[in-house]
Amino acid sequence: MPELPEVETSRLGISPHIVGKTLVSLIVRQAKLRWPVPKDLDRLITGLSLKAISRRGKYLLLDFGTGYLIIHLGMSGSLRITSQDNTANKHDHIDWIFADGTVLRYNDPRKFGAVLWTTQPEQHLLLSKLGPEPLSESLNATYLFKMASKRRIPIKAFIMDSHVVVGVGNIYASESLFWAGIHPTRSAGDISLADFEKLVTSIQKVLSHAIEQGGTTLRDYVNPQGKPGYFQQTLQVYGRRNASCRQCSTPIEHITIGQRASYFCPRCQS
Repeated sequence: MPELPEVETSRLGISPHIVGKTLVSLIVRQAKLRWPVPKDLDRLITGLSLKAISRRGKYLLLDFGTGYLIIHLGMSGSLRITSQDNTANKHDHIDWIFADGTVLRYNDPRKFGAVLWTTQPEQHLLLSKLGPEPLSESLNATYLFKMASKRRIPIKAFIMDSHVVVGVGNIYASESLFWAGIHPTRSAGDISLADFEKLVTSIQKVLSHAIEQGGTTLRDYVNPQGKPGYFQQTLQVYGRRNASCRQCSTPIEHITIGQRASYFCPRCQS
């Protein structure tokens, strides 16, 4: 699933090509995504200029002045910059065509993504209850310490809760906990303020590095240029069951937390 770094990579990749340009046509080949594409979307956005593209958690927000497109990439979706000369493939469900011929193409083999329209994104059901952005000043140790008070859920599940903090997906939660030296099964309410300081630093470093590397390629994620992300080459624990820890040579262990695969070093994390 595209996580925050992959979505941010998509935002950075498509923005220079389409921001400031006028949309002249919309082609919807498949409207049945996780939620139906609005039937009147063509009427709502054709002729408008794209003002900016921002991100909230794993959602992209395309500002057309009178409203916003909310785009979620689902389990396997991607956005690519192309041209009208390139024939659409089987899973290329939506094209946004701009005045200079540039095409923003949405591909989603599993159709678990979403393309929605709103005039008030901060009040939209999908966005209104999201926690702070992990790379913002709003995420700090004191905030997490207070949110975790008396909570018995595993710390890994806690930091993956989008109501607590957005964008810390499964891969990045495992990697962040490794660098913070925190075992993923520890109760959130038992984590000290000092350990939360380490965890916040680790989360921000891991996500920032993942964005620099263009995300993590697992299965079929590619960036807007059709290229894979390279963060997977630096993974310390995720997907490395029984492999030697890169720091201490202890075999990496694997457990399931909240129905998600979790990897950790039993020596480096306590």
